[in-house]
Amino acid sequence: MKIYKTLVVIFFIIIGYDSYAQENNKEILTNEEKHILRELREEEKLARDVYLYAYEKYGLPIFSNISHSEQRHMDQALYLLEKYDLGDSATRQKGVFNSKKLQELYKRLTAKVDKSLLDALEVGAIIEDLDIKDIREFRKKTNKILIINTFNKLECGSRNHMRAFIAQITSRGRKYRPHYINESLFTEIITSPHERCGRL
Repeated sequence: MKIYKTLVVIFFIIIGYDSYAQENNKEILTNEEKHILRELREEEKLARDVYLYAYEKYGLPIFSNISHSEQRHMDQALYLLEKYDLGDSATRQKGVFNSKKLQELYKRLTAKVDKSLLDALEVGAIIEDLDIKDIREFRKKTNKILIINTFNKLECGSRNHMRAFIAQITSRGRKYRPHYINESLFTEIITSPHERCGRL
């Protein structure tokens, strides 16, 4: 009888918890999913901040245009963080990151930007290259439909950004070799037309 009563109590606890989650329209994230969303927010900030740095140095519109797009990507990442009550993982200060890895990467990328306009354009390709690789890896680690759909849109945007940077690099006589994604995927992206990614 005691076992039966215990099972009944557990059943109602589970039902009550499930009802609460449904009422609040929230799914429970794993620690890995939480880490992914926090990292995504800062990685999108890295892209925005480096492009703003390049635009201030060279004034080429591509850097300004894509930095605005990266701001939208940051906003979408923040939306996910807030939806799951995780808080903002990014600082408000340009060029400053909570992640030591991204802080060091920002330093290396902006140093390359300083070398020349062509190097700055290559930095853009490198960032999008990294974003595509990371988003694909992040997507494998979640089964949450909202997060997967967001990742799909963000990757679509990164593919368009890569096409834009590669066009600029190629027109200036340099060939870009992918640093993070494989040659096959890279070729598939740059030989495909601009995509409509849906509203972010």
